[in-house]
Amino acid sequence: MISPHTNLPTLADLNEIAFINPEGQITDQFDGKVGIYAIFDQTKTLQCVGYSRDVSLSLRQHLIRKPQECHWLKVQTIERPNRTILQEICDAWIAENGTTPAGNGTDAEQWNQPIDAKVRMTPEEQATYAASDDLGRTKALKQVARRVEAEVLAALEQRGVKMPIRFDPKSKEEGLLDLK
Repeated sequence: MISPHTNLPTLADLNEIAFINPEGQITDQFDGKVGIYAIFDQTKTLQCVGYSRDVSLSLRQHLIRKPQECHWLKVQTIERPNRTILQEICDAWIAENGTTPAGNGTDAEQWNQPIDAKVRMTPEEQATYAASDDLGRTKALKQVARRVEAEVLAALEQRGVKMPIRFDPKSKEEGLLDLK
């Protein structure tokens, strides 16, 4: 853990951790911890740098949104929430990497926003949605969200994830998948 008066940690100084442990879980050592994290893909290419008041929760969100890009991570916790320090570390890690990772650039929305099932509608689902009234549209969005949810859960199972995943049912009514 760092305090506000220490030197900023570099990515090179931190040990990498498997994103998913042998039990199919994300490590619980960061539950409720404030910190900054770097996520790497299978080839150990930096994909995203982020910071959070609950690192474990953020890691779970990233895993459901981008399961194929979440293989390794490096984490630095801090004693107290301090957005300035966290942003400085984030900027330093991106600079150390040499290029902006997709999760902080072109794909930032996919990494940081709920999964939008509406953009994955089939032509048939789009036609059903367009021809429906408000109640029908809500039902159509829930059906699309459930289909996309099944795809996400299958991708997570393929990665060996065994932890329980529960999506917010209210978000599904809007065609969004976000953890509860």
